[in-house]
Amino acid sequence: MTKKKSAQKRKWWFRGMKKLMKGRYKEPRFVYLGEPFSEGGVILSNHEGTDAPMSLEIYCDKPIRMWGASEMNSGLVQLYKYQTRVYYHEKKHWNLHLARLFCLIASPLTNLFYKGLNLISTYRDGRFLKTLRESVSALENGENIVIFPEDSTNGYLEELEGFHSGFVVLCEVCKKKGLDLPIYVTYFRKSDRTYIVDKPILYSELSANGESKEEIAKRLVERCNELGKMQFEGETGAPAASETEEKKSSVLKGA
Repeated sequence: MTKKKSAQKRKWWFRGMKKLMKGRYKEPRFVYLGEPFSEGGVILSNHEGTDAPMSLEIYCDKPIRMWGASEMNSGLVQLYKYQTRVYYHEKKHWNLHLARLFCLIASPLTNLFYKGLNLISTYRDGRFLKTLRESVSALENGENIVIFPEDSTNGYLEELEGFHSGFVVLCEVCKKKGLDLPIYVTYFRKSDRTYIVDKPILYSELSANGESKEEIAKRLVERCNELGKMQFEGETGAPAASETEEKKSSVLKGA
């Protein structure tokens, strides 16, 4: 895979906006169980509201492009509807009327922010092919695709209930093009601002057992939940390296 640049491609006004946002989003501690992020891979993460996405956007030292619901890229009116009913009411459990009032101010600012973020829109219909094409192009350009695949039907939970399997479709498309993507399963732990990054695994290894995309997604969400419960240096009950690798082998490789 071609590796080009190591800096994120953002417009100057958006870079300035991110500097201001460091007051709200403090730098997390990144804990790598294997190699740090490279380029041209897939990063899977829990969401934790805006904290996980913004921690990666501001502090990740490798180029990234995030998947985001198409409503986030569809203009102010669609964004307002999405934020009030879906994001604040259904996922964050705000009162609907309060969400509508709040978004009269929040949505215009968020709309400007999403324009700077350069999201890759995702769809629930045939337009998902557009998502795949744009993602493959970004990967070939050395960017990492960041996906938040958790099933957030009941909100953003510490213990994730499931992963949607769209990322597996992307990996399969890339595999047919000769791109064997490294996958990084990560977990952002908001309580102590720790971003835990698992050792990357190539998609060819992950899919070697011939499991369905739903089965692969289930194994990875289980691994994501395991990461969130880990303790590290300076914390009581920190797992030994051998224990960490044993768990990883068990969950990711289906041993």
